[in-house]
Amino acid sequence: MKPSANDVQIAAAWGLHYFAYIRMAQATFWTYDYVCCLHEEWTFLRQSRWTRVKVMYIFARYAPLFSTTIGLYITFSPDENPNKCRQLINIYTCAGLISLICSECIFVLKTCALWNNNRVLRVAMLTTSFAVTAISAGLRFKAIAISHVATSVIPGITGCSWSLGGIWYYMSFVLLLIFQLGLFSLTLIHVIQSWRTARGHLYTILVKHNIFYYACGLLLTATNMLIPVLFSDSLFHSFEDLEVCVLAIIATRMHLHLWHNDQHVHISGLQTFLSNTCILVGSEPEVTES
Repeated sequence: MKPSANDVQIAAAWGLHYFAYIRMAQATFWTYDYVCCLHEEWTFLRQSRWTRVKVMYIFARYAPLFSTTIGLYITFSPDENPNKCRQLINIYTCAGLISLICSECIFVLKTCALWNNNRVLRVAMLTTSFAVTAISAGLRFKAIAISHVATSVIPGITGCSWSLGGIWYYMSFVLLLIFQLGLFSLTLIHVIQSWRTARGHLYTILVKHNIFYYACGLLLTATNMLIPVLFSDSLFHSFEDLEVCVLAIIATRMHLHLWHNDQHVHISGLQTFLSNTCILVGSEPEVTES
């Protein structure tokens, strides 16, 4: 039985409300995490050297803020022009894709560092990541190009929505899942080797190598891959927005944790060196009280 026009409008209104809740939750989640890490983050931004990793960190960290702002504008702005909505959707997708790429690059560099920057592995991973990025971006923009953009005609309900689906959208997550599974496997192999060598506590080694961050990203991608299969409703595709936000948070938190640990090691080593020097020259280290 073909749904009536009223049923279609009610479904569209419910969908716009659903998108609004998801994006408000995403904005709240990002803001809360940013406030919690504000001191550590600004310490890193002020004291760390400018490198490619730092640039990727900034893009991965702040691109979700830009995409969330665009998403909230799409949801709450009274716009009846589908062409303008499609342009905003393209900008929104680009910002999310930039954040996703930078987050995955941080994971790739972390995995390469675990394997002592093995040249063969590094070339293979960088080549694979470039191929996956290019193909996934093409598939997603193809899905957007053939998607249906709808605006609200119900008074009091604003925003526009779009439907994503089909093989193009599905395949982009399949490629991402395979790539993340490779990173997870390489990290897990290194963790097992470290555990056998050090004979330490397995949980401590797992935490040290951030294996749970890898597992979280893998789980999110698997969820986004299965949802289009289990649910035909395109509204559930908005979980992709949450994945972009969460992946950015866990990737940047992992990098912050590693950087602060590295700084702590350098400071501890310097203090040990100064203490040993004072002992050799027969003097006591000067203590400054603030």
